[in-house]
Amino acid sequence: MSPTQQPSITVLASSRAVVSGRLTAATIVISQNTGKIISVFHSVLQPSSFPAGTPYIDYSPHILLPGLVDAHVHLNEPGRTEWEGFWTGTQAAASGGVTTVIDMPLNAIPPTTTVNGLKEKIQAAQGQCWVDVGFYGGIIPGNVQELKPLIRQGVRGFKGFLIDSGVEEFPAVSSTDIEKVMVELADEPTTVMFHAEMIPPITDSVGDDVQWSMPPLAPIGPLDEYRTFLASRPSSFETYAISEILSLAHLAPNLPLHIVHLSAIEAIPLLREARASGIKITAETCFHYLSLAAERIRHGDTRHKCCPPIRTQSNQDGLWDELLREDDSVIKTVVSDHSPCTPELKLLPPSLAGNHLPTPPSEDDTAPGDFFRAWGGVSSVGLGLPILYTSAHNNHREITPEHIAKWCCANTARQVGLEKSKGKLAVGFDGDVCVFDDEAEWVVGEGGEGMLFRNKVSAYAGMRMRGVVRETWVRGCKVWQRGGRGGGFLGEKPRGRLLLEPRRE
Repeated sequence: MSPTQQPSITVLASSRAVVSGRLTAATIVISQNTGKIISVFHSVLQPSSFPAGTPYIDYSPHILLPGLVDAHVHLNEPGRTEWEGFWTGTQAAASGGVTTVIDMPLNAIPPTTTVNGLKEKIQAAQGQCWVDVGFYGGIIPGNVQELKPLIRQGVRGFKGFLIDSGVEEFPAVSSTDIEKVMVELADEPTTVMFHAEMIPPITDSVGDDVQWSMPPLAPIGPLDEYRTFLASRPSSFETYAISEILSLAHLAPNLPLHIVHLSAIEAIPLLREARASGIKITAETCFHYLSLAAERIRHGDTRHKCCPPIRTQSNQDGLWDELLREDDSVIKTVVSDHSPCTPELKLLPPSLAGNHLPTPPSEDDTAPGDFFRAWGGVSSVGLGLPILYTSAHNNHREITPEHIAKWCCANTARQVGLEKSKGKLAVGFDGDVCVFDDEAEWVVGEGGEGMLFRNKVSAYAGMRMRGVVRETWVRGCKVWQRGGRGGGFLGEKPRGRLLLEPRRE
């Protein structure tokens, strides 16, 4: 190599890395030209093994994980960028080792329910993404003719609601709408996903008003008590919706179906039976369902409001049991469902709002702490790794780096058709790497740690976490470095790409 010739590779090594589904010593060689992994060695090679001047880092004993693929994030831009946007949302993702996010079709205005809506989304994202970003399309009444064109434009899948979404521009679909979608997409290379809540024909003191976040006709208690809200969204909402979806699955036997943010363990036997009968259906759950419990939510703490709701500790235990099944778990992926809003929409009472809110809580005496009027969504993008490690530790669960790589990397990549480029540390894959310190402890929000999303309102604020991301690499370029000299985001501009190549079979 001549003195002026620069090395064309970057080398990352550690005594612990998840390669081929197991924890091993490894050396990862990434091409600086393509951003792809070109070699993987199952040992820690020394710098002398490579040309002089080659960028080389040995991260031992920290863990090298594939960059996480968060397949459920609401970035909200354009239209509701004050809630979240590409710049802040992807920065938060990068700080947590997430190298790919898939943006949900709502709550942007317009939603991604038409090709024109997707084009507006793409235009808004240009030059703003610190990690790679893909897009879902939306299913609403009357847009079935837009679905195939959206596939050709590169959407990674579709999502529809069986209950009111909370925003008028994204209405719920009926069983008739689902039938039309199944027929239209029966042989397409995509995944159809559902927010699976649906009001059964007979419910206990609920009524249709719950669809509009109004209090039940006969609430069981005060509206600022979480148990009142939880009672208004029973597990029967989820089981009824999933039964309805399964009843229509025969219309498209080859079409992968997916239940987003599964919270109720009562739905697990339904899904297991369906999979045993040959129906191609999977489910995801979320970091908050695996870490938060209804019994510990304080009165008025609407940071915990989401739909489906956070359920009891015994329900959380059931989700963990299913996720850790050694055979065919119906829960394949764990995602954030980061669904933020402006602080005032959370309606936090002054006793909980604290000084971290950039705007004061509502002055309406009837509104603060009202779980029915507050916007529903838990902000957590970029916090997933420590949430999982901390919750597992607190609940005496044995989870490994291999589990994380399966739930949050390989399986999420497969769900969105990126299994040949994302989710693994393997030759030919993108050089997306998360450097994870599984021993460090820290507090969310302390010194600005862990909440890089736009609005610093999260159910995790103030929590002590175990495990932290030290660095994040996207296609062979370091984009995030925690603490110390030069900490934070690296480079003069974001390096994330928009993932718009159409899915293949």
